[in-house]
Amino acid sequence: MDEKSVNPHFISLVMMLASAAWQQLGKVPSPVSGKQEKELEHAQVTIEMLVMIREKTKGNLSADEAKLINNTVSDLQLNYADEVSKPKEKPKEEIKPKEEPKPKEVTK
Repeated sequence: MDEKSVNPHFISLVMMLASAAWQQLGKVPSPVSGKQEKELEHAQVTIEMLVMIREKTKGNLSADEAKLINNTVSDLQLNYADEVSKPKEKPKEEIKPKEEPKPKEVTK
């Protein structure tokens, strides 16, 4: 039996979804804002899409493709579980500058 070839489109799809999930987990900065932003609900959906792709392509992947999607899903699921188990961060309160006391008026 011939080894199935690696499809670059499949690899690109998995990597594109994985990159989005890493951003949604707050592990890498967003290319738009440059900030690390957590969107755990979106990360969960993205991970579920990768799991669905893995299930729908089962038996049709080369060994390298199967290894890539399995490792990617496992890494993302572990990091998602880690992020979900962390206590929720409270929004940072704005720090207001202290008001300087007004100088007393001098009367003559």
